[in-house]
Amino acid sequence: MSSDKVKNGNEPEESEESCGDESASYTTNSTTSRSKSPSSSTRSKRRGRRSTKSKPKSRAAYKYDTHVKENHGANIFGVAFNTLLGKDEPQVFATAGSNRVTVYECPRQGGMQLLHCYADPDPDEVFYTCAWSYDLKTSSPLLAAAGYRGVIRVIDVEQNEAVGNYIGHGQAINELKFHPHKLQLLLSGSKDHAIRLWNIQSHVCIAILGGVEGHRDEVLSIDFNMRGDRIVSSGMDHSLKLWCLNTPEFHHKIELSNTFSQEKSTLPFPTVTKHFPDFSTRDIHRNYVDCVQWFGNFVLSKSCENAIVCWKPGQLHQSFEQVKPSDSSCTIIAEFEYDECEIWFVRFGFNPWQKVIALGNQQGKVYVWELDPSDPEGAHMTTLHNSRSVSTVRQIAFSRDASVLVYVCDDATVWRWNRRQTTSI
Repeated sequence: MSSDKVKNGNEPEESEESCGDESASYTTNSTTSRSKSPSSSTRSKRRGRRSTKSKPKSRAAYKYDTHVKENHGANIFGVAFNTLLGKDEPQVFATAGSNRVTVYECPRQGGMQLLHCYADPDPDEVFYTCAWSYDLKTSSPLLAAAGYRGVIRVIDVEQNEAVGNYIGHGQAINELKFHPHKLQLLLSGSKDHAIRLWNIQSHVCIAILGGVEGHRDEVLSIDFNMRGDRIVSSGMDHSLKLWCLNTPEFHHKIELSNTFSQEKSTLPFPTVTKHFPDFSTRDIHRNYVDCVQWFGNFVLSKSCENAIVCWKPGQLHQSFEQVKPSDSSCTIIAEFEYDECEIWFVRFGFNPWQKVIALGNQQGKVYVWELDPSDPEGAHMTTLHNSRSVSTVRQIAFSRDASVLVYVCDDATVWRWNRRQTTSI
């Protein structure tokens, strides 16, 4: 695909970045093919919460570099950097919007270079999410994408073709995540209330998480912890659930999936169903929980309530193993507050290596928090804003070293910001 498929919006002479609030024209944005967005009138007030004491900084952590507009003109819902590449390899990321997954490179000298674009055969597909892996035999980069139709496409980026198609969810898929170490394991969360664990090497569904005590509405967000032995999930039912994979049954199923051959076996793969999470709570949020990620043994999550919450299951002194499944108590560690983001399916970016969080709002502004491990409540917060960025920011992604921040918007734009050299993260 040639570079004329995206419209370059690079005009650096007009770029702006700020540490305080800056006026911007407001544009009303819907979630298009998604369900109705919660409005402020449906938002419950949260009580008894403590917010972070954000330390003001003299200048923004990142500086505007460039932006492009994808020619489909539709919402871009997902963005993900390929953090599996080596330090000296190019910085590559992908976006998910309309029926396309588009791959870009961020050259060290600035700008964005279009590398590939995969268009789904079904023009009615709308991709919501994408995630990176690689082929264990050839080391070729693989990109998984899914959305409205509930079909997972695994794309060989270099060949620009789908090498795996996974159908199992009954409805739309809202998020995909690969295992941090076993890159053949793919996790999916769906509108059908279930989470599925797949092996993209043997093309089987290993497990289904959901059912009796699973989510009661759409699963909106999922994440593996850094060890890959726990999963956290969140959804429209306002709940957050933790699922353990470090059991003999899961170990056996995962090992079996690595050697299973559908051609040689007369029986289907014995998929395991886990009906009961190892922890569940509805005490953190009072609305749809549309983004969740692990932060060590803590969890970061957000709803439509203008705050990202850092929390942990049980009491502060308890390890996860000491928390009983019947105990829904949790401890709030800190909150990171922001303004004008009261619709759902707006997801923050978190770089666990550099300890930096970023989230956009409905007016095209981005909030960046640089975390201090010794004082989680004392994060440094700055805001990024460009006068031409006026559409809802759907998701943000960081390069592995956090030197580049990229976000995608409802108006089909993709924005690149570079970390200032003097900023230490």
